[in-house]
Amino acid sequence: MTETTGYQFTHLTPAEAGLGQIFARPKAIAAGCVIIIAGLGWFYLALLLAAPASSWFATVQALCRTLPEGAWSFSAAAVTASMWSAMTLAMMLPSASPMILTYAEIAETAARKSERIVSPLVIAAGYASVWLVFSLLATVIQIVLTRAALLNTGITSASGILAGAIFIGAGIYQFSALKHACLTHCQNPFPFFFTNWATTLGGVFRLGVEQGLYCLGCCWAMMMVMFAVGVMNVAWMAGLAAVMTIEKLLTGRRFAHGVGVALIVVGTGIAVSAFAAQWH
Repeated sequence: MTETTGYQFTHLTPAEAGLGQIFARPKAIAAGCVIIIAGLGWFYLALLLAAPASSWFATVQALCRTLPEGAWSFSAAAVTASMWSAMTLAMMLPSASPMILTYAEIAETAARKSERIVSPLVIAAGYASVWLVFSLLATVIQIVLTRAALLNTGITSASGILAGAIFIGAGIYQFSALKHACLTHCQNPFPFFFTNWATTLGGVFRLGVEQGLYCLGCCWAMMMVMFAVGVMNVAWMAGLAAVMTIEKLLTGRRFAHGVGVALIVVGTGIAVSAFAAQWH
């Protein structure tokens, strides 16, 4: 039995029937959406990091970094926002894949019963919109930190004390009630979909936005760690993305608490080193 068994396309032309076979598979569409969009995000970031000195991407890379004397222009802010957007989509969409696939699975079951459904692309768009807004806020934070001389030319915290505080703050947040409320929701999205199911474009987009807000509540503090380690530090991007994805796949709190302890220990070490350096 194929995935499209139960759908009738005999009344359509061969071309239309072929499209029907494709769009009658919400889970396949959802998986492809996550892979393609996240992949494009990582690809864009890779181009920025590997850009030759004479290329257009090198110009974008330079604009993403701190400008002389903290000067900023609209173009600098725009390309910085594009970098943050690519980074958040590359890091967060994989962690959202269980939620998007859960929606797609419910939608596929509904479609087999000839019920109206909306493509999982819409819920993914709603989810992504939250993180794109976060990218704009992160861009503003980067501009403010740059003007305050708290970021160096590598878009890394110029203050060891600030970097340590970011790590410690992110670690403490791992133990907060808000963190665990949002994480629990992200780990088990089925009840939310079951009680809030929608069959309109606007309704499904809203579901994506609400899921994105829960994810933001779960992961924003860990995303702030990028200001401490370097906004374009790919190793940390990949590591944090993996941690956030694993968090959402598990059901207990031990992993989240373990990550919190690790962040606090690292932050304390950085802060102590910074204080020691100031006294010598």
